[in-house]
Amino acid sequence: MKSLPKKAGKKPESKSAAMPLGARNYVMIACGAALIALSYLGMYLERDADGFFSLYISPLTLVAAYVWIVFAVLLRRKKEAS
Repeated sequence: MKSLPKKAGKKPESKSAAMPLGARNYVMIACGAALIALSYLGMYLERDADGFFSLYISPLTLVAAYVWIVFAVLLRRKKEAS
């Protein structure tokens, strides 16, 4: 069985891996994480399980922050036309 001749001097092409998320995505994720931290901090400072902030405001802001983070991860920049 014959072996194929090797091509001398050819190196495998290295593909440059592009970052999957841009700077805008990371800023949006950081804002969502900050909102989550502020919501938990607000519940901690209120120190009442039946308080207005703990029952109404904080759950809404937590859900909104988690949805915001998922949106930030899934958001892609528009492809530039070549």
